[in-house]
Amino acid sequence: MNSTSFSLAYQNRGTWLDLAGGATKLLAFLLLSGISMIVLDTRFLIFLVILSLIVLKTSQVKFSEVSTLVKLVLFFMAINLFMIYILAPNYGAQLYQSKTILFGSGFYALTSQELLYLVNVSLEYIVAVPLALIFLLTTNPSEFASGLNRIGIPYKVSYSVSLALRYIPDVTKEYQQISLSQQARGNEISKKAGFLKRLKGASAILVPLLLSSIDRIESVSQAMELRRFGAKKKRSWYFSEQLKAVDYGILSAVLLIILVGVILLFVNGGRFWNPFVK
Repeated sequence: MNSTSFSLAYQNRGTWLDLAGGATKLLAFLLLSGISMIVLDTRFLIFLVILSLIVLKTSQVKFSEVSTLVKLVLFFMAINLFMIYILAPNYGAQLYQSKTILFGSGFYALTSQELLYLVNVSLEYIVAVPLALIFLLTTNPSEFASGLNRIGIPYKVSYSVSLALRYIPDVTKEYQQISLSQQARGNEISKKAGFLKRLKGASAILVPLLLSSIDRIESVSQAMELRRFGAKKKRSWYFSEQLKAVDYGILSAVLLIILVGVILLFVNGGRFWNPFVK
């Protein structure tokens, strides 16, 4: 029997990231992820990857906490890259307006241009994943909701996002409990089982997990209605903090990176850096 040991719960690890507000981290995540999707300059993307990995390292998040999610993302990234190559093996050549064959022949000959395009797509994933993990694991949901409301997001939307963040660890914990129950009944879905058997076992977990989540949503909705949630246009927050020096520092650094990305758009004459131009 083996449990799936991963957790996406917020923990105060006492780092500088815990001092920053939730809204600041959300803005940083959205802006950096967005600019990485717009500016497909390999040099810029490599810089963002190194930066995001350094910040993840300083957050003191252990790899064991996120290993399952990271493996899942890498699996889907591999599928995405494979499908891009299968469906459009010459897209890179069209994009960079040149064609340098590395090996192979015919329609599926691998070109330097296609390889560079696939590397850029991979870097986009690798930039976004550490940033998303930092945001999820270092953000207090209640503080995050109040921060969203402070920057102008309606409090009903802010509270809904906060609830979603709050229940991510609960859902992962329930998934582990159902998985252990299934294994106790002889349904082997640990690493010892084959891939197809584990996939079938995982699908058997999803149904009770879905029903349990719906039941939880119903309970929370009734509790909120009984407390007259939404009856007033405004509400107060238990966690309500002003922007601090660390928030201004993070936002300034992010805006500087965005500015560099915008400059690259003009320097490169578009979204793509083309090293094949002579």
